[in-house]
Amino acid sequence: MKVKEKRNLILSIAAVLLCCLYLFILESDSVAHSYAITIIERSCIYAVAAVSMNLIIGFTGQFSLGTAGFMCIGAYITGVLTIPVEMRDQIFYLYGMASWLHDIKLPLIVTLILCAVVCAGIAALIGWPVLRLKSDYLAIATLGFSEIIRAIFGWDGLGKITNASYGVSNIPEFKSIFECVIISAVCIVIMILLVNSSYGRAFKAIRDDDVAAEAMGINLFRTKQLSFVVSSAFAGVAGGLLAVYMRSAVTSTFTVALTYNILLMVVLGGIGSISGSILGAFIVTGSQEWLRFLDREYTWSELIPGIGNTGFGAMNVPLLRNGFRMVVFSLLLMLVVLFWNHGLTGSKEITWDRLINGAKKLMRSKKEKAVSEAE
Repeated sequence: MKVKEKRNLILSIAAVLLCCLYLFILESDSVAHSYAITIIERSCIYAVAAVSMNLIIGFTGQFSLGTAGFMCIGAYITGVLTIPVEMRDQIFYLYGMASWLHDIKLPLIVTLILCAVVCAGIAALIGWPVLRLKSDYLAIATLGFSEIIRAIFGWDGLGKITNASYGVSNIPEFKSIFECVIISAVCIVIMILLVNSSYGRAFKAIRDDDVAAEAMGINLFRTKQLSFVVSSAFAGVAGGLLAVYMRSAVTSTFTVALTYNILLMVVLGGIGSISGSILGAFIVTGSQEWLRFLDREYTWSELIPGIGNTGFGAMNVPLLRNGFRMVVFSLLLMLVVLFWNHGLTGSKEITWDRLINGAKKLMRSKKEKAVSEAE
């Protein structure tokens, strides 16, 4: 083993151990650290969804916007098959649950695998006509599919299965933060292995030049369909995890806004970068929470100590009110996109070599600056 490879392996093991230690600290007092746990769990779930979307958009070059639809399918399958049997009559009090489904209850892992299989099968069916489209037409078609899924699951005719617009509630939560993190990590690792395989190289060849890829013997349609099927399968798993995190599955959750939010994570992190998608998921999710204080109204006396309850101090600070958080968040994103128009990582992955080289360049520039100032 080379020196660099050995160093990178040691650093990776150390990073994993530090993450596990941090998770152990959070789990040891889950009540006190509940806020941090919810942010990490949601970030991990969105990371799976972002990487799955990047698989079709960033690595295959197909502009698909059907992620929310497959997440909706996964969420409802997980909700229906994991809620306690004794609570089903209370949840489906209006329509009554279908008799053939009433007593079926599966473990979470089995349910998530079923989500992946069902979403993959549906993707294979709709991919046959849809993947013959390109660019904006493909985006519109997949976006329409997502809305059709929402309409079907909210239809009264399926009330005995999906509970229609009332949705499914009382879904058992994660047993611990490790359950969510480990499942998310396994999903991302599988997609990394796929991208680094011969299939992944075929995806990239189609993205770069589909005419040249076809001339080299790559079956364009089958490769695009494989990418679409795998992406949809993991989007379904992400939807199932999101349902467990929220403890409910309702069609109003899986709107176009959710697709755009996941697309934002992909673009912010870097199209064609798996580590960028993970980074984008954590940044977007964390930032939306950290800026939540902007949604509250403040008086000047609360922000500037010492001015007392004077006429000025009792006045409300302008702009700070419910919804202002998203305005500031959007402005920050615009600045990031203006200065990093290819995302934070571009199409490259975050590696130990890049981090160490970047640190060395930074230290070198500081040293040169100090020398020039001394002269």
